[in-house]
Amino acid sequence: MDRLWRLPLWFGVAALCGCAGYRLGPVSGTTAGAKSVEIMPFSNQTMEPHLAEAVTAEMRREIQRDGTFKLATHGDADIIVSGTIVNYVRIPLAFQPSDALTVTDYSVKMMAVVTARERGSGKLLLNGQRVTGSTLVVVGSNLTSAERQALPLLADDLARNATSLLANPAW
Repeated sequence: MDRLWRLPLWFGVAALCGCAGYRLGPVSGTTAGAKSVEIMPFSNQTMEPHLAEAVTAEMRREIQRDGTFKLATHGDADIIVSGTIVNYVRIPLAFQPSDALTVTDYSVKMMAVVTARERGSGKLLLNGQRVTGSTLVVVGSNLTSAERQALPLLADDLARNATSLLANPAW
């Protein structure tokens, strides 16, 4: 009976020690929501349509989801984020077993150059930082439809990576 009593106590002490390094909120030392961010519309230098709109929308969504910053939309933000999509590539991953030329799965990757600047001081927080996003596209009967359905996932991955760089700076 004495042994059963010690097991939960030991387990509780181990759990508390394991969580000792966990920090609630932003790891950069700032208070959550203390600074606001405005996401300017991204530009698209690739031949793929609709990338800029998807990335801009996902960046705004990710800033809200992350919680480190407030999303500002009326020009009164502390930080202004802008970006340019510079690369979009499809990498074949799997082929039809009976036809080595017909691709069934692609890895789709997108790269953007992201800049973040403090409005008041003009200090660059991200100076042309290259950020990538990727996702898997399973081709059914139509590659165009499959890519259109995968675009929000691709934009979301890029937005998560960009927001992580902004919220957890190396500066």
